[in-house]
Amino acid sequence: MNDADGMLQPADEPHTIGRWLTDRAAATPAAIAIDDRGVRITYGALAERAGALTESLRDAGYRPGDRVATVSGNSIDHVVAFFACAQTGLAFIPLSWRLTAGELAPIIDRAAPHLLLIEDEHAALAGDARDRMCAPAPVALLGGTGVETHVPTRTDRLGAAADRQHVRDDDVALVIFTSGSEGSPKGVKLTHANCFWNNLALSGVLQLTAHDVVLAMLPQFHVASWNVQPLLAWWTGATVVLERSFQPERVLQLIAERRVTAMMGVPTQYRLLADDARFAAADLSSLRIAQVGGALMAADLFQAWADRGVELLQGYGLTEASPNTLSVAPGAGAAAIGTVGRPYPHVEVQLADTETGLALTGAATGELWVRGPSVFAGYLDDEAATARAMAGEWLRTGDLVQRTADGDYRVIDRLKDIYISGGENIAPAEVERALGAHPLVAAAAVVAVPDRVWGERGVAFVELTEGARCGEDELLAHARAHLASFKVPMRVVVVDELPRSAIDKLARSRLRDRARELVAEVTHESE
Repeated sequence: MNDADGMLQPADEPHTIGRWLTDRAAATPAAIAIDDRGVRITYGALAERAGALTESLRDAGYRPGDRVATVSGNSIDHVVAFFACAQTGLAFIPLSWRLTAGELAPIIDRAAPHLLLIEDEHAALAGDARDRMCAPAPVALLGGTGVETHVPTRTDRLGAAADRQHVRDDDVALVIFTSGSEGSPKGVKLTHANCFWNNLALSGVLQLTAHDVVLAMLPQFHVASWNVQPLLAWWTGATVVLERSFQPERVLQLIAERRVTAMMGVPTQYRLLADDARFAAADLSSLRIAQVGGALMAADLFQAWADRGVELLQGYGLTEASPNTLSVAPGAGAAAIGTVGRPYPHVEVQLADTETGLALTGAATGELWVRGPSVFAGYLDDEAATARAMAGEWLRTGDLVQRTADGDYRVIDRLKDIYISGGENIAPAEVERALGAHPLVAAAAVVAVPDRVWGERGVAFVELTEGARCGEDELLAHARAHLASFKVPMRVVVVDELPRSAIDKLARSRLRDRARELVAEVTHESE
């Protein structure tokens, strides 16, 4: 690489993700990289669009270390923006379009992007959120008639740009916001090197080739929608079929028509597919890899797919680990039901005593800790939260895990106060804070109950202010106005007083028992 004066400039370092696209385009330019609802783009065309946007971003003053946030569904345009950011050294921050404007605005503020890219479909949501921001960022639309035509000039509102153009392995490639037990979403920084090692590990288990067709049906604000199959597919030259929403009938049709060979989903998606009336007759003959993550699947769900000749491969991961940590190996069969397998290549794990933090050996139960080159570079602008998540070089997962005598791992419980519904992490504290904003609510507590389809769902218990009267419907309407739909509890129960211990600590175990009773009563009445 030469600058305008002919001086030799340093090249991008070897683990940078932008190189994957240019290398693949050079090798197989005519191969199909993406099938987006029937619109196809080759590796050559994808590289050309991403390269042109890279140059425009640089000409507009953007440099490695700057941040670009997006509000977009899964699309070719979104992938073009991702690779352009990767080639420019910009942190790509895909934000959830499932949130309300009130939830989205503080996250954009926290992300502090130099540029906000918006898809037409989500322009109203993003515009409403931007109006609520403390310091609105420059905005452009995604796509060929938007940012690919004109890039807003970088301003110094967030400090001067870096004095380099080459991309380093330790530059942040992705920032994924995830809910933690503290109730405030945190931005997880994943570097180019993190993503490289994560996908190298994945390749040791999946072994995708250029002949594979990968169905990507998770929204691209999730880490798995990049680092569990799609990025590996683009590295190896496979085709990625992008879906914007999950519709069981359409997914079954796509598997048959596109001859899908690999897919990844959460248990809720596989459950809805198995429950669909068309599942028994669907053509699944092309499917050889079906990964499950985000939560544990039930034995009957594994069997429903096994009866159709498809082995569901359970895995375990977390955004902070890029996310791939543990996986059941292909061919393990029903013997692996209930386990999350063993560590991926290049991933180290250990179990730590929950009291002392000392490493446990042999068959044991303790908090799972993770170490390796795919472990994140910290939380965005939050050194204190990063320090709490780490124990030296080890990432503390907050999950209680059992290691069997054979070396397999089973997830027993969560030490963090979150629950997972439909693959989405939900912090009770966030839901409680939203309910507590109602003028008649004195206190709120949210607990999770098991659910056959969604894995878990929330039940809220609310204590009203003295003398107040308020029904469940009004409280649910309030929750829907302030929370994304997946966070809204299935029930809101008004109680005279929330149960507390002798030291005035909320007695969540008693609330969980009551919530299970309520759900059981409703289920019994409906049968």
